Amino acid sequence: MSIKITYFVHGTSQDNENHISSGWSDVELSELGIKQSIELRKHLKNLSFDAVFSSDLKRALQSAKLSFGDQIKIISDSRLRECNYGKYNAFPSEIVEPQQEKNIINKFPGGESYQDVERRVRDFIKFLTKNYSGKSIAIVSHKAPQLALDVLLKGLSWEEAFAHDWRKNKAWQPGWDYIIN
Repeated sequence: MSIKITYFVHGTSQDNENHISSGWSDVELSELGIKQSIELRKHLKNLSFDAVFSSDLKRALQSAKLSFGDQIKIISDSRLRECNYGKYNAFPSEIVEPQQEKNIINKFPGGESYQDVERRVRDFIKFLTKNYSGKSIAIVSHKAPQLALDVLLKGLSWEEAFAHDWRKNKAWQPGWDYIIN
């Protein structure tokens, strides 16, 4: 049986507001991010999930808790973390972002590649397939795991995933749907 995933990105973090690419740096949501996460509740009221998973980084976990409240247990999972930019964690976005597409195969110095993120997300998908067949799952996470889902479940290349990333044209929406068959 298929698994339906609805993917939500975390609210705006303090680093986002300061044009910092956090990576594995564990930062809090900004006031705007808190407001966004609470406002997302309006979009969730007619949706039902069997489980909610979140990255274990504060900004995603805090978003999940604010958006879903006490209605369902939030399960944190490190496989849903952002890409580890290594020595570039918490560096200005103007330095990190141009390197992202160059590190699909190559690792960031002291960090990981986007293919490493893809491996983590593939392992998470296998876990879901084994344990959540026929269920509806919500995920609250970051850019890299979402792009990995585009690669793994929508058949995009990494280059296509980066080119079609909603962040480039500011096309945020309250959740993106994916299906595991």
